Amino acid sequence: MNIRQIGKPLPAASVVLAAAAVTLAGAWTLQSLGVEPCELCLKQRFAYYAALPLAAAAIFLARNAQTTTARILLAVLMLIFFGNAILGAYHAGVEWRWWPGPTDCSGDFVKPASMEDFRKQLQSIHVVRCDEVSLRILGLSLAGWNFLLSAGLAALAGLGASTPKLR
Repeated sequence: MNIRQIGKPLPAASVVLAAAAVTLAGAWTLQSLGVEPCELCLKQRFAYYAALPLAAAAIFLARNAQTTTARILLAVLMLIFFGNAILGAYHAGVEWRWWPGPTDCSGDFVKPASMEDFRKQLQSIHVVRCDEVSLRILGLSLAGWNFLLSAGLAALAGLGASTPKLR
């Protein structure tokens, strides 16, 4: 696949779909191996969840000669991944302590029946902090990798969404 092909809706949407599926599978695999996601990590997955049906629809439309609508979906994907790249950069900055992160925490909350149950619940709650890196790969945290991947997918979707040059 060359750069001219990647700028067409079908290949662009196919790569976005595959990348979103592989990224989510990787995130779920790491989570099953004990790498717990923080609140910001979970929010960064939303773009990939949205990409699955949108990219699949763009593929279907591109295959059925509905390239204009496929390009619109790719433009939406471009915006989604652009926003996700910003969120990934923000999260990476929080991890590097360049700026403060969110003050809220993550985790399930079940309303206790009594004060004693509440005390027991407080002892068992484990908060995953957004400013602590769970895993670094080649020096980058998963938030840093998400920034790079999301920026790349935004660019790719933008290429696929752009109208072909008239000759």
